[in-house]
Amino acid sequence: MVGGYTVTDVQGTVVHMKEKPKRILTLSMETDEIMLGLVPPDRLVGVNALLDDPLDSTVVPQAKQISTKITDPPVEEILALKPDLVVIADWGNLEKADMLRDMGIPVVVCKGARNISDIKETVMLLAEAIGEEDKGRSIVRKMNYKLDDIKKKVSMIPVEQQKSVVLISLMNNYGGIGSTFDDACKFANVINGMARAGIHDGQPMSKEMLVKINPDYLFLPSYTNHGRYDPDVFIREYVQDPALQSLTAVREGHLVKPRESYIYNDSQDVVFGVQEIAYAVYGEPFAQPNGCHISAVDT
Repeated sequence: MVGGYTVTDVQGTVVHMKEKPKRILTLSMETDEIMLGLVPPDRLVGVNALLDDPLDSTVVPQAKQISTKITDPPVEEILALKPDLVVIADWGNLEKADMLRDMGIPVVVCKGARNISDIKETVMLLAEAIGEEDKGRSIVRKMNYKLDDIKKKVSMIPVEQQKSVVLISLMNNYGGIGSTFDDACKFANVINGMARAGIHDGQPMSKEMLVKINPDYLFLPSYTNHGRYDPDVFIREYVQDPALQSLTAVREGHLVKPRESYIYNDSQDVVFGVQEIAYAVYGEPFAQPNGCHISAVDT
């Protein structure tokens, strides 16, 4: 084709872009956060409905500038937004990708992250899709700089002081081997109890298994869905269960609610998730403010 540029997505589809997109729509929180590190908010026609909630998002100020909030929009709703680029993760509804392409809308499918390297690849793919490779490289450099800084600090922690943690998630099959959380624990020099027990991401963890793991720390959920859900009801099922009172984490009161905007993050801001894990376990040397976000957007 004459003019424009092409990008090849994770499915091997070659997508032709006539020009840099001005009306971008991505269909997941992580790709919203990545994109808001590459372009200003006025380039996005909508974002995930949770992106303006500080419990879940690292880009609240940017998200508040975008009026349209979406969850799982049907094709008709997407078309009404008149996007000139749609980004879909490969765990999403890929039938939408085919339907949108049939209607002439460029669609890029990206990888659902299972580790930090996957996230870097997605940053670069999305940067290429919008014709901003230099900004993608800038974000990856900033990620590497942050990870190197954390590594220097955690490498000073003696092996005998290394702690174990189990993530008690509302998604009871998340957090094992092959999850971004597990990879982040490695960078934070923290033992992921689920992984050590051989539990893979996608496999639920029973309370009996939790007793066998006996972690030093329990990470508890804080998700509220804009105040519509009370996570403490879920938490009480664990911390008040007589069968779990022997856990080291329970006996020693190591029951932590880390910031979910960081530890469930699959964007470039996953690096702050690494630091959040280290902070929850190793304390003040890893303290960080709310709303940390890596961006290459000129402000």
